[in-house]
Amino acid sequence: MSEENGGAPQVKMSVLAQFVRDLSFENMVAQKGIASADVQPDIQVQVSLDARKRAQEFQYDIVTKFKVTSKNKVNDETLFLIELDYGGIFHVEGVPDEQLHPFLLIECPRLLFPFVRRIISDVTRDGGFPPLNIDTVDFLALYRNEIARRQASEMN
Repeated sequence: MSEENGGAPQVKMSVLAQFVRDLSFENMVAQKGIASADVQPDIQVQVSLDARKRAQEFQYDIVTKFKVTSKNKVNDETLFLIELDYGGIFHVEGVPDEQLHPFLLIECPRLLFPFVRRIISDVTRDGGFPPLNIDTVDFLALYRNEIARRQASEMN
């Protein structure tokens, strides 16, 4: 981006590292011997985010946490469960303080998401299920919902 508004700082963002912080996959079909005669999977995806300032100037840890549960619509038995914490270390400069929090929790997770989707797809395939390509997450809506939830809890 070029400088705008007569000398506003240029936004700089780069991904310094990406990593799996935690990964768990449970195949209940194999563990419990669930009969696969009548299986109608229902997939639920829960997403949460965490951002922390690092000791180095302009560096932030961003962790996306995904919990994916597949249940059988027929009898509500769990088929599989994935829990994935996927992180990135970002260098971010030039973002005004009042915009930094939403920037870290919207733009940074957007960059990490394709890697999360691939990991979940690979794990489900390797775990004996068809590869699961989760839908794109609207991180802006997720951020707005969390802000609204926090404001509502402060009023109570």
